[in-house]
Amino acid sequence: MKLTLIIFSILLLFGTVGNAADLPGIPQFIDEMVEKHQFKRDELALTFQRAEYRPDVIAAITTPATIKPWVEYRASFINPVRIKGGVGFWKLYEATFKRAEQQYGVPQEIILAVIGVETLYGRRAGKFRTLDALTTLAFDYLRRAEFFRNELAEYLLLAREQNFDLLAIQASYAGALGIPQFMPSNYRKYAVDFNGNGKVDLLHEPEDAIGSVANYLKQYGWKTGEPIAQQAKLSNEAFPPGLADSRSLAAWGDAGVMPLTKPQGVAPPAWLLDFTVEAGKEYWLTYNNFRVITLYNNSNFYAMSVFQLAAALRAAYYTNS
Repeated sequence: MKLTLIIFSILLLFGTVGNAADLPGIPQFIDEMVEKHQFKRDELALTFQRAEYRPDVIAAITTPATIKPWVEYRASFINPVRIKGGVGFWKLYEATFKRAEQQYGVPQEIILAVIGVETLYGRRAGKFRTLDALTTLAFDYLRRAEFFRNELAEYLLLAREQNFDLLAIQASYAGALGIPQFMPSNYRKYAVDFNGNGKVDLLHEPEDAIGSVANYLKQYGWKTGEPIAQQAKLSNEAFPPGLADSRSLAAWGDAGVMPLTKPQGVAPPAWLLDFTVEAGKEYWLTYNNFRVITLYNNSNFYAMSVFQLAAALRAAYYTNS
């Protein structure tokens, strides 16, 4: 009896998997793909008949991990498993990481940390069929329907270019693909053939993933040699963090905000952020490169996790070398 109630509660919470072809808007979407990209109507219609509506995708995207407190969120990514796994992955592809840093100017440990946070170095690349996830979000997640309709179109184009089996490719609940979790549009724009074998494969080839992450960050404005973030102290704890505008370090100093370590060279303007930890508040001055990381995932928690995991990986890597 108790098991039956549990199952019933789960069904109420997540709904049941159904045929995605019944979602409103799909016939019009097929018309657009036929007209703009010369897809065959019958083939697309058959594809969507095989797609599944996934209520659990809607549940996942409406309760993201970033709603957790910072302490819990951080612990998910800066921990012995990701540090040990990252050191091993770094050593395995050491030459590739060095080449990516030289070519794109992004530190090796940042590239590594992005992959570590995203998929645990390729081990957790998603459990949803990409077609199901994107179709569900494109036609039943009104808040970002336009974005996901575009990503669904990009996925169909990518599958045609790469000769993917549309029904076989797995992704995250948001439709992010492969080792670095690129959305289909970013896969088409920023993925690179970094191992030189004549194809771009972020699903199976770590070398391509490493080069593609570096290229992505560079294209979005990564500045070689500039700082990412520095912990700071406030002379006035009532000072409001998270201001929309950035300031020079001198201006922050005038406002009573001082970095705990001296920046190397001339630091660019910085934004002030706060993070709640066990002992209270931590304050951080964050720079352009920190904001570039948020363009990979629009979350200050995410960017800080990448930054702090990168520091932990670098320390562990050179300690064990």
